[in-house]
Amino acid sequence: MTFSWRQLEWYEEDERALVHARDPYKRVDTLRSSRRVQIYLEGQKVADSIRPLLLFETHLPVRYYLPAADVRTDLLEASDTVTSCPYKGMARYWSIRLGENVIRDVLWSYPDPIPENPKIRDLFCFFNERVDLVVDGVMQERPDTPWS
Repeated sequence: MTFSWRQLEWYEEDERALVHARDPYKRVDTLRSSRRVQIYLEGQKVADSIRPLLLFETHLPVRYYLPAADVRTDLLEASDTVTSCPYKGMARYWSIRLGENVIRDVLWSYPDPIPENPKIRDLFCFFNERVDLVVDGVMQERPDTPWS
């Protein structure tokens, strides 16, 4: 006999929980900002925004969510990768094609985030760990996380 957690549906009260129950000691906050955020891959600028949404999540680096108009969407290729987060919802991933080189699953978006995080809807976020991130003219160090 075996038991599969993947086939269970979890609920907190009457609301279905994604992945697992939310930890009451973990926070996810978002703040609108006018910082200039630039993203580079292989020396090419792939995003430039002065209207990022900063997402602060316990134990993770600040994430910069950018409007599609500020991202080189002409370089994006939709990925089959989808992940779930109990604090944000279901994420859809994108790859970037630079000539013959494809950088897989380097950014994501939430087309339908959970009700507690509506501001991230349809914004793009790059893995700080995999890109050159410049905030207000200062190159940021790549953080060491499970996604490094």
